[in-house]
Amino acid sequence: MSLRRGDLNPDPLRQFERWYADAEGAGIAMPEAMALATVEAGAPSVRTVLLKRFDEEGYVFHTGYGSRKARELDANPSAALLFHWAALGRQVRIEGDVGRIAEAESEAYFRTRPRGSQIGAWASRQSEPLESREALEAAVGEVERRFAGKEIPRPPHWGGYVVHPRSYEFWQHCDDRLHDRFRYRLVTHAWELERLFP
Repeated sequence: MSLRRGDLNPDPLRQFERWYADAEGAGIAMPEAMALATVEAGAPSVRTVLLKRFDEEGYVFHTGYGSRKARELDANPSAALLFHWAALGRQVRIEGDVGRIAEAESEAYFRTRPRGSQIGAWASRQSEPLESREALEAAVGEVERRFAGKEIPRPPHWGGYVVHPRSYEFWQHCDDRLHDRFRYRLVTHAWELERLFP
């Protein structure tokens, strides 16, 4: 399958919506899974996180504010995202500036999480060394006792970030590695679209 300029929406957000809907419609497991790359002091790191919302503001995910990714984003508020939908032969790269979302939105989302995930957010000191699995289970048990029969509030050390795109790249697999690649770049508040060599 090839990709032509005429196939693309001039607004990259609308184009992403279309491809994301295609991935959902194709039954791809967890189309919301995205690689998140960050850099603090010259050495990049990457991990998979889950997209929770995307709109004109940007692309939102949640994490512990003490995690490595959060520390890196606080030190260097810039990130890259990668969605790879292998079954469709597609990937989307997004680069942009990053900021924390409003606390009210983090609160609202936290209330929708399963209780076990809420407990985990309190029990885990994300990215810190852990003595043993038993130590984690003990921490979970302590949180369960602390909030037994109660609504679990959002921990102050947990919340969301939003990536505000500066650029997008839409990549479509083609035979002989002659892939179709199109990049949108934000230039003076308008999106410019260009084809890239594969």
